Formats: sequence, structure tokens, C-alpha cells
Amino acid sequence: MRFDIITLFPDFFTSSLASGLLGKAIAKNIAQVNLVNPRDFTTDKHRRVDDEPYGGGVGMVIKPEPIFAAVESLPQLPRREVILLTPQGERMHQNLLRELANNYDQLILLCGHYEGFDERVMHLVTREVSLGDFVLTGGEIPALALLNGVVRLLPGTVGKQESLKTESFEAGLLDYPQYTRPAVFRGWKVPDVLLSGNHAAIARWRLEQQIARTRARRPDLLSNSNFTINQEKI
Repeated sequence: MRFDIITLFPDFFTSSLASGLLGKAIAKNIAQVNLVNPRDFTTDKHRRVDDEPYGGGVGMVIKPEPIFAAVESLPQLPRREVILLTPQGERMHQNLLRELANNYDQLILLCGHYEGFDERVMHLVTREVSLGDFVLTGGEIPALALLNGVVRLLPGTVGKQESLKTESFEAGLLDYPQYTRPAVFRGWKVPDVLLSGNHAAIARWRLEQQIARTRARRPDLLSNSNFTINQEKI
């Protein structure tokens, strides 16, 4: 899968693209990440990408010309999405990441700064995505979050694909508690059921824990009309 990140600060991504599962996925050619600086597509000697807003106001606005030139310089794969990272977009969630991983060959991520983009850039955009109901200094952090979330879903990135199915949000529930050795630590014991070897009982306990944890921490997930619990499992 190809990712093209349009950013004024390509160095922001350097360490992350070489680290952990993301770095391994790129090394194995599961994902290709191309960093594009709009300043490389400016025509003035100062490589200026922003200007004052028409109508007045505080701050600067990113001009349309270098953004259009940057996007139009890229190869166009058949299944392509141009995503603007913005607080005004759809909030990022697991179903969105799964949709992007399964249905697209190329994601172009536009990282804004200052007061945002000239509105005419929206003629390039096919989707707007937000990391949450807050404002950051730029779109790089949301872009990295989206990149990480999508790449880890691509076949070959995670060693055991089964592990993806039991994580938070994958079945509409938060994840169950996890334990490892030692069996007792500072007086806190691992639940007996996990030491029993009874896989049916363990599966039941884990589902019960997921439901209880979701009900306590994220009851909105349980009220989602698309969410159903197989009552035969509990």
C-alpha cells in the first residue's frame, strides 16, 4: 500500500518510519511511504507556501498552488483516497482504519499548518479525518496515527493476525485484561481461571471482562446500534 504524506515538516516522520512494526512493514515493502514537501513546488525564491487571508483575520493560510502541484506530481493508483487531517473531519476510529486498509491502494495525507488550507484545496480532498475534538499545531501527529493504524492492519505487518481480532474496538468491545509471569506480584494474583488450562472457561471469562470493562469505561460502544453480543457465549 502506498502512502504519500504532504507535509511542511518531513523530518517529523523520520524516526517513526524507521522504528517498530511500522519500520519493518516498510522494509518488507508491505507499505511504501513517500514524504512530499510543498515548498519544493513553490515558484518564488523564498519558497513561500502561505499568505494572508482575504477579508482579514489572524494568522496565515496555506496557498493552493503548491498543494495542487504536489498532489498532481504523484502517480495515481486506481483505488486512491486524498485525506485532509483536520479537526473538522470524521473522528478517527477502528472501522475507518479497517476500511482504508481493505479498500485502498494509495492514501494521500494532507498535513495542514497555520490557519489551514485555502478552501479551494478541498477540490482535491475526498475525505476529512480528525484525531479528536482538539486542535494541534499541525496535521503530522494525526497523519502518523492514521498511518500506523492502517499499516498494522495490512497482511504481514503483525506476525499473528489472530491477535488483531481480540483487540479493543475490533468486536465493538474494549480488550480484556492481560497477565504474564509471575503468577503473584506484590500480593496481586493472576486470576485462577487463567491458570486452569480450561480454554472454554478462559474464553468465557475474557468475554465477560470485555463486556464489563466496556460497560464501565465506554458504555457508548454498547449502545451503538451496530453492536451485538452473542448471548450464548456468556
